[in-house]
Amino acid sequence: MAAILGGGLGGLSTGYYLLKNNANNSNKLKIFLFEATNQCGGWIKSIRTKDYLFEQGPRTIRPKGITGLNTLNMMQDLGLSEHISPIKPDHPAAKNRMIFANNALHLLPSSLKGVFQKNEPFSKPLIYAVFNDLKQPQKELKDDSIYNFVDRRFGREIADYAISPMICGICAGDAKEISVKFLMKTLFEYEQNYGGVMKGLMKSMFKTKIPDNIELTELAKTAKEEKWSVYTIRGGLEIFPITLKTYLQDSNVNMQFNTNVKEIEFVDSSLVKLKQSNGEVISANHVYSTIPAHILSRLVERQHPDLSKDLSDIPFVTVGIVNLYFSTNKPLITPAFGFLIPPIENSPILGVVFDSCCIPDQNGTVLTVMLGGRWFKEKFGENVKKDSLLNIAMKEIKSILKIDDDPAAFNVNILHKCIPQYVVGHYERVDKIRQYISEKNLPISLIGSSYDGVGVNDVIYSAKSQVEQDCTKT
Repeated sequence: MAAILGGGLGGLSTGYYLLKNNANNSNKLKIFLFEATNQCGGWIKSIRTKDYLFEQGPRTIRPKGITGLNTLNMMQDLGLSEHISPIKPDHPAAKNRMIFANNALHLLPSSLKGVFQKNEPFSKPLIYAVFNDLKQPQKELKDDSIYNFVDRRFGREIADYAISPMICGICAGDAKEISVKFLMKTLFEYEQNYGGVMKGLMKSMFKTKIPDNIELTELAKTAKEEKWSVYTIRGGLEIFPITLKTYLQDSNVNMQFNTNVKEIEFVDSSLVKLKQSNGEVISANHVYSTIPAHILSRLVERQHPDLSKDLSDIPFVTVGIVNLYFSTNKPLITPAFGFLIPPIENSPILGVVFDSCCIPDQNGTVLTVMLGGRWFKEKFGENVKKDSLLNIAMKEIKSILKIDDDPAAFNVNILHKCIPQYVVGHYERVDKIRQYISEKNLPISLIGSSYDGVGVNDVIYSAKSQVEQDCTKT
């Protein structure tokens, strides 16, 4: 019996790939999934009405790379192809991304031509960043913050006005703390191996590229051919985990909701006991933990305090989400994906997504304001009320976008400890954690955003990789 801890996207994906392995190898592995709440999907939640759609977590998915194509393969297999709504390269949400700096919104370059032109808030064309890289000496390091790396190779302005707000948008984090390997592992390796990014780029052009070893469904082929920028699901991204849940239930996965596991006891290499808060004990041969590292830390603390400590050292941040719906038909925003705010601006908000431009079938104007992240406690204190976040969001919207209308509807949510932070040393820490599990021969696999990437594609691919790895062992 395999026990999956967590009914978020990681847990559902783990169930999906275990079922695929059962089918491919004629196995009859019993699969149980335990979720502490009364619903699946984790942070993916959609609020749908006839006029608007409020996304509480992710709203779009990138189709790029092996992880992106893998997700599209899963989408087609689940029968979701007809629900996909792509954003192609010529769409305003693909071309127009902005930052707010020096009291003004600035459009970031989206073409090669833009790299050779001077664009505010940068003091010179971005091509000069290439020259900066060519003249900078090599600095040998095992890891570095992405801010330091970009500052060193491409200049302070790129670090402040391009990379720092990008990190805010991806993981609500501080680029001065996040590992360069989180987003620019290849570029960092170019510097370490060849003395510079451009030198490494030039040398890599003459190397034979290893093809992605993945068979593509028609949906994935279409996304690749049409060069989708991102895509979403009509009716809300929550349709994805709901469909996965139905697939698992139809395939006889035993899904238990409102089930709190308070301790994991490892008996030997093929037996583990899950102790529930109601006193029940469930035995399994293997555990797939897809819950956040800080929660898993508490479950293994009694038996494995060193493992618990390393798990708890993975930091998480809290994000405030304010969804706003303006029912007026007059245009309130310029068509774009939205804008981000560099931390150097010291704003209470991280950025704003223009949902009515990104998500189909919206009436009026729909915006999502993101607040806090790495600076949540610093900006808002310990016990901030939702009303306060709404007022802050509205104040910033009126100031930056010059919107004086009152929203016809809104929703405020505080997502506590929702995004792990891949700080400098993160990958070494995860390697150490998995090495400990291997050396102690513990029947547990770690899956999800705490370890292998914070995006939707990363979480799904993490499940696929771990399941395939475990099945290869057996």
